[in-house]
Amino acid sequence: MENKMAMLLAECKKQLLEAKADILNRVKEARTHLNQEDKGGDEADQTMRVLAEAEFLSMHDRLRAQLLEIEMALARIESGTYGICEETEETIEPERLRAIPWTRLSIEGAELREATKKRYAGR
Repeated sequence: MENKMAMLLAECKKQLLEAKADILNRVKEARTHLNQEDKGGDEADQTMRVLAEAEFLSMHDRLRAQLLEIEMALARIESGTYGICEETEETIEPERLRAIPWTRLSIEGAELREATKKRYAGR
């Protein structure tokens, strides 16, 4: 059992590090592409640049949030709390960790949190 958990941790850590590298590369490539665009042009060209910048910022925010989740998951691995649901304090399903290695919730915990959100959303 302990060996299986160690293997799962190693597998998830590898996935997290790969996802982190991928996100950092995507941001770098997008920034480079945005900076290489011609800043001149007519009003339509400038409008397209503004739209591209807005899209970049939106993507950047999404990726930054995902990067934060990845960093927090790596910290949980280091602290020994990885794979424990924040909501139920039970072990998160190995299949779920493999699918979403940065998850902080088990399936049951996610359902509980969603039900709580729905309950308070109408107020």
